[in-house]
Amino acid sequence: MKNLVLSLIAIFAVTAVTAQFPTIEIGDRVPFQSYKMRNVDGQTFSIEDIAGENGALVIFTCNSCPFVVGRGDKTEGWEGRYNEIIELANSKGIGSILVNSNSAKRTKEDNISAMKNRARDMEYSVPYVVDEESKLANGFGARTTPHVFLFDGNLDLIYMGAIDDNVDSSEEVEEHYLINAIERHSEGKKIRKNTTPPLGCSIKRVK
Repeated sequence: MKNLVLSLIAIFAVTAVTAQFPTIEIGDRVPFQSYKMRNVDGQTFSIEDIAGENGALVIFTCNSCPFVVGRGDKTEGWEGRYNEIIELANSKGIGSILVNSNSAKRTKEDNISAMKNRARDMEYSVPYVVDEESKLANGFGARTTPHVFLFDGNLDLIYMGAIDDNVDSSEEVEEHYLINAIERHSEGKKIRKNTTPPLGCSIKRVK
């Protein structure tokens, strides 16, 4: 069963952000596609750098949100599903990037050292980058961690929202929103559900 308390917190947390930074819409071209962001290994990457022949997957994430990392026995968190999704996307010619836009927490859980450790512990095979001053998140209108955006080979948006319908348990997922979008896109089919509500902690922007 989904965690109702977490869901309510997430809904209230992103209300103000929605008005200030409108979220891009299906069919929109990726914002700031050439914007370089520092990876945990010191290299820099932009979305156009990581894009594959069939598109790009951008996942806004962080180190501490319970929707990402889990909360003990109460919720599993979505982070443990990233690698499987990234591997699937890669097999379909879609490049991926993980973006940490929590600028207000750079001296805390979301500093570069903590990000480096997280990338190592989770065995990320794609860049995990610092979005300085939440520039990319603002351009996307990204609201939560996680919040996912899938683009086609022209870097036009084809899916955005949540990863699936159950943060508590990967075994109890009924709708694999992102996986379904990747697979249908790779088959040249229309994505049936191209937008879902993002669910997670608010991105911690500097005020």
